[in-house]
Amino acid sequence: MSSDKPLFDDDDDDFADLPPSKSALKREMSARQALGETLCELSAKQLAAIPIEDEALLQAIVETRSINTRSALRRHRQFIGKLMRHIDPQPIQDALDALHQSRSAAAGEFHELEALRDALLKDGDAALPAVLETFPEADRQQLRQLVRQARKDAETSRNSGASRRLFRYLRELRES
Repeated sequence: MSSDKPLFDDDDDDFADLPPSKSALKREMSARQALGETLCELSAKQLAAIPIEDEALLQAIVETRSINTRSALRRHRQFIGKLMRHIDPQPIQDALDALHQSRSAAAGEFHELEALRDALLKDGDAALPAVLETFPEADRQQLRQLVRQARKDAETSRNSGASRRLFRYLRELRES
């Protein structure tokens, strides 16, 4: 019963012609349904930035917002998953990835500005050179005045909005 040919040959391409397994198809359909659910959670402005060519799919996604019943929502999301089977999900996934990257970049900039404001409030004039190095076009007098007002509010436990105005000024400098 010894044979010169091995049981499994690595060069054998018999398996390459087989269709995907049932499990692989289920995973793909689940991934498309999850992508559809992600689309349902987007705002109207964000959804407009996503390249959805199928009008029925777009309408179904918009209709999701008006459904209140949990079971109806589950069925509707399954319907969206069914509609997603007939489209190429790659452009939609690429647009979602770009949207998430821009959102995380905006959040990072927001946190940087918060840290800069907090440093100004904590250290006062000592932190001013770092801000002026970052934003050379900043008005030093206005910046010092905003910092002084915000520090005074913090000391007296008042909230006149000076800290918010300081943050807004830093954001304007970032955008210009």
